[in-house]
Amino acid sequence: MELRRGGVGSQAVGRRMDGDCRDGGCGSKDARSEDYENLPTSASVSTHMTAGAMAGILEHSIMYPVDSVKTRMQSLNPDPKARYTSIYGALKRIMHTEGFWRPLRGLNVMMMGAGPAHAMYFACYENMKRTLNDVFSHQGNSHLANGVAGSMATLLHDAVMNPAEVVKQRLQMYNSQHQSAFSCIRTVWRTEGLGAFYRSYTTQLTMNIPFQSIHFITYEFLQEQVNPHRDYNPQSHIISGGLAGALAAAATTPLDVCKTLLNTQENMALSLANVSGRLSGMANAFRTVYQLNGLAGYFKGIQARVIYQMPSTAISWSVYEFFKYILTKRQLENRTLY
Repeated sequence: MELRRGGVGSQAVGRRMDGDCRDGGCGSKDARSEDYENLPTSASVSTHMTAGAMAGILEHSIMYPVDSVKTRMQSLNPDPKARYTSIYGALKRIMHTEGFWRPLRGLNVMMMGAGPAHAMYFACYENMKRTLNDVFSHQGNSHLANGVAGSMATLLHDAVMNPAEVVKQRLQMYNSQHQSAFSCIRTVWRTEGLGAFYRSYTTQLTMNIPFQSIHFITYEFLQEQVNPHRDYNPQSHIISGGLAGALAAAATTPLDVCKTLLNTQENMALSLANVSGRLSGMANAFRTVYQLNGLAGYFKGIQARVIYQMPSTAISWSVYEFFKYILTKRQLENRTLY
């Protein structure tokens, strides 16, 4: 997921260190706030990449079982044995009928993709945000700059994550012919070619760019309400990140359904829609979804998507901010020593 640093950004720290007293911010502060405000005004690229990689790996690892359920609930024509009415019921049924570890199949490839994807995403975002904020708002924070920076960083993130998404979603489907990530990669490469790993790339971008824009704007608005002084406050990141992620997830569910169809190439659904060969292109995916399930089809799995995204964004913000704080503090200590 795609996420942005919150109210403790380098510019926010810089404003506080320069004596910004907006909203009464120059009053008494606890030791943690004082400590955080004394950190360098900008972290290194390696710090952003390390913190981002840890955030991505932990986020996807913890929430992966729910992601597996979401993928199945978005199936347009599921097998009678793979029809679920709730997330808990689905997890219980999958583990009972297909094995305890079945909801985790494909986790390894997702972890391999999430680390470098989130590392590049956060590094690109932080640098672009700083540059664009100087252009759009000389006094600090600009929602437009944050949204544009996140959208640009998404290009890098999705270029790495899209192949991983294709593999893990095929492994997550009911009665998948693939038993491992390696066998899936080999089979897809041999039968469909390299293009299969990027068949849903444009749809992924079309989904993630508005997702990130909605998420960043909502996050910044909520931060202004719950953390107006922009101190280091994990609780505010959890609340703001979770709510912003949930809203963005609900709004972009139709695109996620289309992406899932393009990734999985669900045979039964394509057969019912009289699609020969492989389905490609977002427009074709939209038409196929409507043909099979009408308007309701665009919101299949919305509950699972929101329930997945809400804690995911909260986890990612918390982990990212924690590791960035620790690494940046160590950077300051090393500068002091030498």
